[in-house]
Amino acid sequence: MSPNFDGRPGPIDMLVLHYTGMKTAAAAIERLCDPAAKVSAHYVVEEDGTIVQLVDEQKRAWHAGISYWRGQRSLNDSSVGIEIVNPGHEWGYRAFPHEQMAAVRDLCLGIIHRHSIPARNVVGHSDIAPNRKQDPGELFDWRYLAEAGMGLWTDEFARSTDVAADLAAIGYDIALPLRDVVSAFQRHFLPDTVTGEACARTAGRAAALAQLIV
Repeated sequence: MSPNFDGRPGPIDMLVLHYTGMKTAAAAIERLCDPAAKVSAHYVVEEDGTIVQLVDEQKRAWHAGISYWRGQRSLNDSSVGIEIVNPGHEWGYRAFPHEQMAAVRDLCLGIIHRHSIPARNVVGHSDIAPNRKQDPGELFDWRYLAEAGMGLWTDEFARSTDVAADLAAIGYDIALPLRDVVSAFQRHFLPDTVTGEACARTAGRAAALAQLIV
């Protein structure tokens, strides 16, 4: 277990997915358990599907940092954080194995059901901190999770009149540089087009997703 946690000020209504971004699972877990690092997550999912719990869900883990989603800030307060073992963009980013994705799916389903987390609040670290983070990145299979009943996804495109307004409706902080926000959106919802440019496909996908928000 990690010593890096404290009490929650309110209920849980978000699930945030990360990659570890370190060379090995052991190195990541060691850092998440190091009091000097002052970082943690509730769970780590290794590439073979092994799940390690580091912090009780009812406690506040320190994984989100400076963050924003749908009008909320300081998202450690209200979220469960899952670190998914992957070296990340710095150390040789690679696809997430099926065994790992299946374990993430099952873990997420349990968390969502325990806390009644809405689909719109299942997000990646890059979604809530697009100017700072890239994880879990464009190789993470968000469609697979959505098909299993968690998070939003669509293959549709809709007519867009204001891409920034659509991104805000989804949940993004459009006070940040738009290029960063667009890149984060693309990593999650249009992973074959991570350019940072609000092209017609990006605007159309954002408009279609905004229509799904309830």
